[in-house]
Amino acid sequence: MNGRIALVTGANRGIGHEVARQLAEKKWAVILTARDEAGGRKASDDFAARGLDVRFRRLDVTDAENIRRLVRDLQADPGRLDVLVNNAGVLMDEDRGSDRVPIETLRATMEANFFGPFELSQALIPLLSRSDDPRIINVSSGLGQLSDGGGGYPAYSISKAALNMMTVQFAEDLGGRVKVNSVCPGWVRTEMGGAGAPRSVEKGAESIVWLATDPKIPNGKFIRDRKEIAW
Repeated sequence: MNGRIALVTGANRGIGHEVARQLAEKKWAVILTARDEAGGRKASDDFAARGLDVRFRRLDVTDAENIRRLVRDLQADPGRLDVLVNNAGVLMDEDRGSDRVPIETLRATMEANFFGPFELSQALIPLLSRSDDPRIINVSSGLGQLSDGGGGYPAYSISKAALNMMTVQFAEDLGGRVKVNSVCPGWVRTEMGGAGAPRSVEKGAESIVWLATDPKIPNGKFIRDRKEIAW
């Protein structure tokens, strides 16, 4: 892989797939990861058929051994990483209050939406540190805002609030050596967002791609439509 290299989790469909497409069309090399091996391979094969430099690696972010195996593979080839996009996530809630959400739903959601991205980011920092401009982009949600969140989908909302705090902590502790930001793509027409969502996947991916590619981006911020929003 030559040039800038990005790893995008959960990229077999939806926003992650669109981020991979936009980056690859900008001549980036993209490592497309997905838990669904058949879906991930099909997505990467479709990109390759169009002449785009996209390669598939299976990754379940809730599987620590899978993360370790992926990191070992990446250390051998390509040997570095410029951008990590923590996009993979789940929405397991029914629209019910926090007083009624099953604790099993909360635990499973936190594993996928918070612990997985946290562990993966930790594991990939050595590879990111080999870049001259490394970045971590955490795909969050307005439902995770403390200033404007709450009211339904508690497991998802809590997990995204935790992901936002992860952004703040990593940005501070890495001291700018790796730029770390959260991004809200908005309510997007995906399998998760549903057909009635007002935004296209192209619009949802826009700020993520901006955070990956623009030479002048902030650090430790929450972004929507390329602008900082409140936590």
